[in-house]
Amino acid sequence: MLNTNPIKGLSYVIGDKSEPLSEQTIPELLARTASAFPDREAVVFPTQDIRWTWREFTRQVDRLAGGLISLGVRKGERVGIWSPNRIEWIMTQFATARIGAILVCINPAYRPYELEFALNKVGCKVLVTARSFKSSDYISMLQGLAPELSATAPGDLRAAKVPDLRTIITASHERPPQGMLSFKTTLELGDDVRVADLDAITDTLDQNDPINIQFTSGTTGSPKGACLTHRNIVNNAHFVTSRMNFTEEDRLCIPVPFYHCFGMVMGTLGCVTKGAAMIVPGEGFDPSDTLNAISNESCTALYGVPTMFAAELDLPEFYNYDLSSLRTGIMAGSPCPASVMRAVFAKMNMTEVTICYGMTETSPVSFQTAVDAPTEKRVSTVGTIHPHVECKVVNQAGETVEVGQQGELLTRGYSVMREYWNDPERTANSIKKGWMHTGDLAVLDQDGYCDITGRVKDMIIRGGENIYPKEVEEFLYTHPDVGQAQVFGIPDTTLGEVVCAWIVPKEDSDIDVEALRNFCKGQIAHYKVPLHFRLKDELPMTISGKPQKFIMSDEMIKELQ
Repeated sequence: MLNTNPIKGLSYVIGDKSEPLSEQTIPELLARTASAFPDREAVVFPTQDIRWTWREFTRQVDRLAGGLISLGVRKGERVGIWSPNRIEWIMTQFATARIGAILVCINPAYRPYELEFALNKVGCKVLVTARSFKSSDYISMLQGLAPELSATAPGDLRAAKVPDLRTIITASHERPPQGMLSFKTTLELGDDVRVADLDAITDTLDQNDPINIQFTSGTTGSPKGACLTHRNIVNNAHFVTSRMNFTEEDRLCIPVPFYHCFGMVMGTLGCVTKGAAMIVPGEGFDPSDTLNAISNESCTALYGVPTMFAAELDLPEFYNYDLSSLRTGIMAGSPCPASVMRAVFAKMNMTEVTICYGMTETSPVSFQTAVDAPTEKRVSTVGTIHPHVECKVVNQAGETVEVGQQGELLTRGYSVMREYWNDPERTANSIKKGWMHTGDLAVLDQDGYCDITGRVKDMIIRGGENIYPKEVEEFLYTHPDVGQAQVFGIPDTTLGEVVCAWIVPKEDSDIDVEALRNFCKGQIAHYKVPLHFRLKDELPMTISGKPQKFIMSDEMIKELQ
C-alpha cells in the first residue's frame, strides 16, 4: 500500500503522484472508451426499456449534441437539467460536454423559488426538464414561472422572471406543452449535424474549461454555483473508481441522484473512465427496485448513502434477492453507523465496499478507504488521501496541528473547483492560496486515516442532503408575519439530523405553525422544510446579539425526548 502517512508528525498528507493526471476532456474520454469497448453494455435503464452499448450511447449523445447546436447553444453557454435519474439526464451530461456547453445541475426537489434563482444566477439558455417526478409537476411550475410560454414559439422564450432562458426541452417523446420542445424533436434536429462538425467543436475544448455547475447552499442564504472543469471531474472520477479496482467487467448500480457529484462524477463519469456498465434502477431511490436491479443485472458494485443501505437491509423480502455478484461500492454522504457497515459486509456480499469523503467544491472526493482497508478503519474513518491531493488540518490561527488533534480540514490540488460562478467574494473567502477551506472539522491519525468529527459551518445533513440553515431562514423571512427566524438541526436515528425552526412572529401577527409549514410546502425542497416549528416570544442571544443555536437545539432535544 502506498505511503499516506502524515508528514513530520503534523496533520498534513500528500497523495501519491506516480500516475500522471489525465488531461483529457470529457468527450475525448468518452470517445476513447467507446472505441475500446464498442459492443459492451454502457447504460441500462430497466424502467425506460433502455439497454445501450457504448457505440449506441455515443451515437445518441451525438444526436443530442447536434440538436443543441441546432438550437443555437454554443461553447460556454449554460444548459440546465431539472430531472430525476433518466436516460435523458445522462445524455444531456455528455452532449453538453461534447460541445463545451456548461451543464447546470438543478435539484429535482427544487420549487419555483429556488429554480428561478438557479436559472438566473448562471444565466441558463436552455433547460431540459422532466414532466413530473413524485409530487413535482415541473411543467406546471415552469408555466407559472414563465406564463409567456402560452404565446411563445419553441426556442424563442422571452420571460420576465427568467430573462436568459430561451428554450425548454421536455425529457419525453410526448407532445410538449405550448412553447416547449420534445426530446424527440431535439434529437431529430441533431440528425442533420455531421459528426465531423461536432469533432471540430470538441477539438477546440480545453481540459481547464468549466463544464459543470453544481449548486451548494451557502451560509449567507443564497446557493452558490460551484464551477467544475473537465480536469476536475475526469480525474476524480478515475481515481474514485480506481480505488475500487474497477474495470470494464464491472456493473455499477446507481440509485443515488445524478444531480449530485455522487451520481454524475463518481457514478456515470466514473464508469466511463473504465468502460464499466451503468445500471440505473429507477428515477428515484426505491430499495426494492435497487436490489431487483442488482439481482437481474448481476451488478458488481452499489452506491448509496447510509440510509439507503439501511432501507435495503430492512426489506422483509431482502433474502429473496440474489446479491452474490456484488463486490464493492461506495457508502458516502453522511457518517456511516458501524452496524450498517458490518451488515453490508456480511449480508450484501460487499466485502470491498469503500467509504468516501469530499465536497462538491473538490470534485468531490479527497479521502477514500481502500478495498482491503481494515474493517475498523472502514467503520470509523473516511479513509486516506486521494492521488494528487493535499490535505491538512489547521487550528483557528491557520497553523497545521499535530496528528490526533482536531481542526478545520483544508484541501489543495487538481480537484479544487475553478470558482463559485460569478461570485468572486465568496470564492476568495473559500479558496485561499489554493487551499479550499472545507468548513469540516477533522482528525488525522498516525497512518493518515481521516475522521470527520463535525462541522465548522452551520450545516445540517438530513438523509445525505446538505442543508444550510441560513438559506431556509432567508426564505422564512419572506413571510410577512415572520419577525425572526432561526433554523438548526437536531439528531435523528433514521435521517441523521432533522430540521427545526424557531420563529418570533411580528407584533399583532396571528401566524400559526401549520400556516408556516404550508407556506414552505411547494416553495422550497421538501427536505429543507422544518419538521419542527416553534413560535417563541424571543430567541436566546449572546450579549453581542448573536443567536445561540446550541441552546435552541438542546431545548428541542429535551422537549422531544
